[in-house]
Amino acid sequence: MNWTSKVVAFSLLMGSSVAMAQHGNTEVDKDILNWYNNSKTGVRTDKAYAELLKGRKSKPTVVGVIDSGVDIEHEDLKGKIWVNKGEIPNNGIDDDKNGYIDDIHGWNFLGNADGRNANDAQLEVTRIYARLMKKFDGKEESEIAKADLKDYKYYLKVKEVVTSKRESAKAGMDRMKSIQSSIEKAHSKMVEKYGEDYTAKDITKEMEETKMSDPKQKMAFASLENKDAMLERLKGGLDYFSGQYNYYYNPDFTGDRDIIGDKPSDFSDTQYGNGDVEGPDAGHGTHCAGIIGANRGNGIGNDGVADNAIIMSLRAVPNGDERDKDIALAIRYAVDNGAQVVSMSFGKDYPENSAEVIKAIRYAEKKGVLLVHAAGNDGKDVDVEPKFPTSMYPSMSERFTNWLDIGAATRFEKPQYKKMKRDKWWKIWKKRKKVKTYNGRAASFSNYGDKKVDIFAPGKEIYSTIPQSDYATFQGTSMACPMVSGLAALLKSYFPELTMFEIRDIILKSANRDDFKVIKPGKGKKGPETVKFSSLSREGGIIDVYNAVKMAIEKTSK
Repeated sequence: MNWTSKVVAFSLLMGSSVAMAQHGNTEVDKDILNWYNNSKTGVRTDKAYAELLKGRKSKPTVVGVIDSGVDIEHEDLKGKIWVNKGEIPNNGIDDDKNGYIDDIHGWNFLGNADGRNANDAQLEVTRIYARLMKKFDGKEESEIAKADLKDYKYYLKVKEVVTSKRESAKAGMDRMKSIQSSIEKAHSKMVEKYGEDYTAKDITKEMEETKMSDPKQKMAFASLENKDAMLERLKGGLDYFSGQYNYYYNPDFTGDRDIIGDKPSDFSDTQYGNGDVEGPDAGHGTHCAGIIGANRGNGIGNDGVADNAIIMSLRAVPNGDERDKDIALAIRYAVDNGAQVVSMSFGKDYPENSAEVIKAIRYAEKKGVLLVHAAGNDGKDVDVEPKFPTSMYPSMSERFTNWLDIGAATRFEKPQYKKMKRDKWWKIWKKRKKVKTYNGRAASFSNYGDKKVDIFAPGKEIYSTIPQSDYATFQGTSMACPMVSGLAALLKSYFPELTMFEIRDIILKSANRDDFKVIKPGKGKKGPETVKFSSLSREGGIIDVYNAVKMAIEKTSK
């Protein structure tokens, strides 16, 4: 699953703490636009170009973006999209004999030869449950052979997760529908009594005259002041829970692979997919691509970190958990077709085919290709609760040497505590009155870990490209990951003699290590906990483009 949490506007209702997403078609706050490139708490990209790279020549660097797809026709990505020069477009022939027909700008591992694309998918825990259910459903432990006992206990574990999550999703759907119905009934009553143009005063009058006491009814009437916005929030909430119920935790859902047509557990079955590298939902991937390499200084949208990055789109991340097979093949495709950096803003809680993913990462390692991965948005210590793929699987004794795992930093220099803004309907939701929110140098949603998270990068309130030549503000470690991918591409473009292993070391050694106090991400049992930033990652810092370029100049001048 991509690591930008798809948070809907109803999150205030649910007390959600995951990453928020503001969509386009609105003017961006001047404090947010390109803050990561040029503000006090940014990574000094603009300063590096102005003072250190001015007059220097660069070479194109291909960055493979394994994600939900990329809008290759976006106005701010013109000239930045990889073109497979060995392939003749739309002739139905594998001209370059790389195993993929008409792969002009990359490959879509979530489609089939007739052009159809899958989008929704189960979570990996549900796939595991569905597989084991065929063997163990309805059986008691006394009926299980000793050799199968371990798998049976695992089956019971994942069954509990899936069934409880699906039940919770159903309850969420019912709750959203109930609130929708209450608001619509309240609206109808107001229209009947006061007409279509009823006012806030009319709403207050109605509530007072009827001596309204039921909290649910009071909330419905109070919501009428902002009815359209509230109903939109609820629709987002209903979509969110419906997705969980119908796809994420539905053991019977097979719609994605029915379309794709491959055998997910057979890694020799590689003849699937198509050349549609955008697909039906490319918002996340396009946003990441823009962070890496959107055209700089053209006066539109945002400025990418790397001015000579070429984006290779590899669509392998659905609305649900990615398949290990798709990820392994996407990594190999990127390596075999010239990518020197691979940006991977996705992850999941359960691995299924780890051995094949490890082989693919080892293949990239052998070929000297850098893999940059988002740490995840759970506000958890991934040293304790790992996410996959990861820098070091249980079967390994040492970490991958071509891997970087990235946490998310913010534009805020110091922790800030403030009460949530409350409108009328919020005030009467008494259970939530004392909720507070805070920002600090480390994003509250970011995963962390002084063993498995390497470094932090800007990942909160990041304005970048989305499909249809539009722009949006997203946040998540999904945004921090392409920041680092962009820096790696920048260094390779201007200093091509450096290996990707040397570039990895420069990115880490050049970090800003001001050991400021930060709010520890996640929810502390006793409230917000203050820790040293250095405790949250291996390197204990935030990337610094200026320092990295300076170090690269010093290294290549010797």
